[in-house]
Amino acid sequence: MIFRGPYNDVTIPEVPLPEFVLRRADELQTKPALIDGPSGRTLTYGDLSRSVRRAAAALFARGLSKGDVCAVFSPNLPEYAVAFHAVATLGGIVTTINPLYTAAEVKHQLRDSGAKFLMTVPQLVERAIEAADGTKVEEIFVFGEAQSGTTAFSALLESDGPVPKVKIDPREDVVALPYSSGTTGLAKGVMLTHYNIVANLRQFEEHDCLSDEDTLLAVLPLFHIYGMNVIMNTALSKGATIVTMPRFELEGFLKALARYRVMRAHLVPPIILALAKHPLVDDHDLSNLKLIMSGAAPLGADLTAACCERLNCVIKQGYGMTETSPVTHMGSENPDEIKPGSVGQCLPNTECKIVDLETGEALSHNQEGELCIRGPQVMKGYLNRPEATAQTIDAEGWLHTGDIGYVDEDGHFFIVGRAKELIKYKGFQVAPAELEAVLLTHPKVADAAVIPSPDEETGEVPKAFVVLKTEATESEIKEFVAARVAPHKKIRKMEFIDQIPKSPSGKILRRVLVQRERERK
Repeated sequence: MIFRGPYNDVTIPEVPLPEFVLRRADELQTKPALIDGPSGRTLTYGDLSRSVRRAAAALFARGLSKGDVCAVFSPNLPEYAVAFHAVATLGGIVTTINPLYTAAEVKHQLRDSGAKFLMTVPQLVERAIEAADGTKVEEIFVFGEAQSGTTAFSALLESDGPVPKVKIDPREDVVALPYSSGTTGLAKGVMLTHYNIVANLRQFEEHDCLSDEDTLLAVLPLFHIYGMNVIMNTALSKGATIVTMPRFELEGFLKALARYRVMRAHLVPPIILALAKHPLVDDHDLSNLKLIMSGAAPLGADLTAACCERLNCVIKQGYGMTETSPVTHMGSENPDEIKPGSVGQCLPNTECKIVDLETGEALSHNQEGELCIRGPQVMKGYLNRPEATAQTIDAEGWLHTGDIGYVDEDGHFFIVGRAKELIKYKGFQVAPAELEAVLLTHPKVADAAVIPSPDEETGEVPKAFVVLKTEATESEIKEFVAARVAPHKKIRKMEFIDQIPKSPSGKILRRVLVQRERERK
């Protein structure tokens, strides 16, 4: 059967994303829109609107046209929003890159997306220049002091040129190109249109109580769809204030919550675990914090209760994917309507079903199967990957999430596991195949398989099963991998075995290793 939420459908304006997000900028000219947490440097809504227009005019003068891709390789800072919406204003496409990526990982995304421009920060310039070499990148802009061969982003803000009127088709034109492993394989460009993202903003603004009186903390990375849309675009469209933090560090995070009297925090389970258990929390006044929204990974009922009790706040969960812009389900802010452990009910304009993994048959209440979603927030597809798109979105428009869950008799959804083999480390997706490929380049490794291993603090960590050619130590192999991947992809656990279980066709039977791991717990 098909499930819908208790909400009436909402109207979705077919307008360019910047027009929707900056709709209140003129009204709120002097109100802080973005504050750099560490320094207190502030952009008002008037500053933001003017900066977007000036940057758009300057980028157009430098050759950025509709459909061109601009990559943003940066930690969180106020200029992130300026760059994003300046590119979007021109009908350009923003591909966001994890600032922890190695030069090789950045280069792959630049090549795959066909990026024309790259924006970064001084501390990442060397890596950016190395990554851009041999790609289509024509110019590198720096948020801050430019170095040789780069241009200061601030130079764009001096433009007094005209902003061209670009005809944008919201339903067809892509505005954001975040990368996701989806349900299988290595990272792919997720094509999100103006309509996809505006639709999602409308879908959850109806019952999300965020207002222009709220201050949010953007500690989750803006390159990730959760930070990009649920925090940045949502808050700006509602006239709220965003405090950006370049990275998560517990004491700095707690100080920012207290200093800026943050009322709503969008977090992930590992941070909520720290709020529930770490002694440092008692040293800070968090009395203004009234609501926490948890996403990116499942949050257990026990941890939810512990954090709520300690902070005297409400915690609601949401669910989504990069491929769904991202939110498809959200819990209520009314404590009496929250079911602990549930990701909430379907958003407006969203249909869901739970299907049997073997037969594909749609199931009823309290039956576990794969969650499938259909709605206006579902991506256009994967960039240049028609086969991967067809594997994820079927002929009837249902996106197959790869997540296993069930829906109770009240329409509340619960996620209990994943059919897909991706590892979710602190909300970040890690593809086992990518780490296996790196492991196999080690001269002492004969074969390898990687699986998720449960971890209380991070959710899951990558665990490698390794067959050796010659003698080697665990630390030697872990260091080899760490030097070649971003920190969240590091091998955290390892076991040496005699043989990797495989099917007759040679496919790694990761489920056998997963089952073996579970039996040991």
